[in-house]
Amino acid sequence: MPADITIASALSARSDDGRSFVVGDASDSAFVAGSLVVIVSAERRQLALIEERSETTPVRLRGRLVGELTDEGIDTRSSHSFATGSVEGADTATVQALHDTTGAMLEVGVNLTQPGGPARLLPQRFNRHTFWCGQSGSGKTYALGVVLEQLIAHTALPVVIFDPNSDFVHLGEVDPAATGPTANALRERDIRVLRPNAAPGARLRARFLDLPLTSKAAILQIDPIIDREEFNELIHLRTVMESGELFEVRPRLLASDNPAQRRLGQRVENLGLLDWEVWALGDAPVTDVVAERPDVAVLDLGGFSTPEQQLVIALALLDDLWARREERRPVLLAIDEAHNLASPRLDSPIAIAVRERLIQIAAEGRKFGLWLLLSTQRPSKVHPGILSQCDNLALMKMTSPTDLAELGTYFGYAPSALLDRSPWFRQGEALFAGGFVPAPSLVKVRARLTREGGSDVGVPMR
Repeated sequence: MPADITIASALSARSDDGRSFVVGDASDSAFVAGSLVVIVSAERRQLALIEERSETTPVRLRGRLVGELTDEGIDTRSSHSFATGSVEGADTATVQALHDTTGAMLEVGVNLTQPGGPARLLPQRFNRHTFWCGQSGSGKTYALGVVLEQLIAHTALPVVIFDPNSDFVHLGEVDPAATGPTANALRERDIRVLRPNAAPGARLRARFLDLPLTSKAAILQIDPIIDREEFNELIHLRTVMESGELFEVRPRLLASDNPAQRRLGQRVENLGLLDWEVWALGDAPVTDVVAERPDVAVLDLGGFSTPEQQLVIALALLDDLWARREERRPVLLAIDEAHNLASPRLDSPIAIAVRERLIQIAAEGRKFGLWLLLSTQRPSKVHPGILSQCDNLALMKMTSPTDLAELGTYFGYAPSALLDRSPWFRQGEALFAGGFVPAPSLVKVRARLTREGGSDVGVPMR
């Protein structure tokens, strides 16, 4: 249905509560779930979203009232009940009025439920946690890059990207052929890429002595109850453990007359912590870089020799941001492949410490300006304590009925009829729902302006 066509329709709608509406017989209508319509009743015109089209006879439509159409635009704080109203399609001007009213300015693609119209997101509503989900091959990481480009170009919100597969390391490299305000703005942004094996000044590092006591204990795998003597010694050695890096502290621990201190030194040796390349030594730790609030800090986690070192980087940064939370300096933490940090199944001491900090940020960080964007293949891969705090949803192709049912449980603001379309999404198509979109929408994501770091390996051909 072309967006500019207003349908002269005999459809009759009713709203008893001024929030939702129903159309009793829509058998001859082409409206589908996700369509924006205008309902005219008495002297009022209200914008509405169709959320459900029944398969019964007669066909019924149900949905929500978005707001009242006025001379100034759309009043999304006002909607009214009515006994009967006629239904017509929302034209381009009405959709534009919705974007203008809500502040939707980040153009991320085209709207599939309002064909021909742009799909736009509200930048100011990224001050809520976002869950980004799609099975392998759905275009999840590529599409996330499109949204991040828009945020980076058109807001002053600093972004930290936890990048385990080097997919965002070229975010600062704009296609030379790209033109327009977004491309020009991206070229001006301060985008820093930190990598494990980079040249000095761009290395991804953490400083052991900066970590809080509980995080030091997690890295040393010291349990406060099971290893109570060593943990107690760690408490009393606070000044020693904060006076230098591990390679400086270990000789003092091994040479000590105190058995508990010697056991601490042996732990450092046995765990091979001195062989980890993650320690800062003469380099600036990641906490210092992020504290400067560049426009973007891409943390290329995948280059470390062990997965534990990725967790050390995450733990160091999350601890530092939480310790500084009263500064209320906004930052968006975009975590790709979030199951590496937020899975309920991770059970090592470092992984548990990272997950618990993420749960804390999800529950309490929003008011301090610590906002999460978590991307993964399925909802069960992220701890429920984090998932339940997300007010924005981006869903790409997902064929598992179990996963879709779980998403419906957590994200009641996403119409079930649109969730059910997910198994038939093509690559790059998504459902956006929640506060960061004017109304739940099916979207075809636009092309990126920067190069994607990772891509699928093709099958060799003879």
